[in-house]
Amino acid sequence: MHVLENGIDVILYEKQADGELKQIDERRWSANMLTALDHVNYVTIGGQEYETIEGRLNLDLNRLELLVVRMKNA
Repeated sequence: MHVLENGIDVILYEKQADGELKQIDERRWSANMLTALDHVNYVTIGGQEYETIEGRLNLDLNRLELLVVRMKNA
């Protein structure tokens, strides 16, 4: 797949307590990072851990959108 040779843009949206969505990250992911999603349930951004809830492949914008929730720090 040619698109993945250069990676794909991934947008992370945090689901807020009130149900609103807040964009917290946008960056290009490599094919290896995308493959890792098959094996991980959590991502760390800026030292904060998030649980991945679901994803959507937005074909209109050629990007992957991930819904995450913030984990409480132990």
